[in-house]
Amino acid sequence: MELRVRGERAVLRGHGSTQARDIDPHSLALGTELSDALHEWARVAAAVRRAQEAGEPGEAAGVVSRRGQQLAGRVAVAMGAAVYYVDPVTDEVVRVPPPPRRVPERTLARRLFGMEEDGDEPTPWATGLLVAGFVAAVVITAMLALAVALAAEISGWLVIVAALVVTLGLAPSLWLARRVPIVRWIALGASAGVVLSWFGVLAITL
Repeated sequence: MELRVRGERAVLRGHGSTQARDIDPHSLALGTELSDALHEWARVAAAVRRAQEAGEPGEAAGVVSRRGQQLAGRVAVAMGAAVYYVDPVTDEVVRVPPPPRRVPERTLARRLFGMEEDGDEPTPWATGLLVAGFVAAVVITAMLALAVALAAEISGWLVIVAALVVTLGLAPSLWLARRVPIVRWIALGASAGVVLSWFGVLAITL
């Protein structure tokens, strides 16, 4: 896409094509404010060029060129593609690339606790870990109580089977809840509690 001045209007057109037609910025999804700014810049640029052709000092030429490049950068952002800026004063063509796409860093904490965007609120580590610890303690107590009660009535191997059934039954829900705000801390605590309780279950049954 090329940004240039035609008369006193800013236009966009396909880069490198002699058959491409001029497009008014207002007909593209650039927003009214940016489109108006482009046309205002074009009027100033046309006036500066006329002054230069008349032999008047061209101190404003540099300002017009810098302003045009800034607007070309905004167009590149809005369109997600490079814009070739044709300087209305010098006719120099400058390629203005769009800003690089920012990929959020996928750290271990982000993968575990569901932080997908850089704009997310800070992770409440203190409160979250406190909740996770409480849930883990409850799950460990419940699993061990179940194991002790069953061990008194049935064989040890059946206790292990029962604990395995409980673990497999909780696993899908805990996996789905790992990215849900607030609930993910409960899922973390429950997961840790289930894992730690297995040491007690094995000790009771074996």
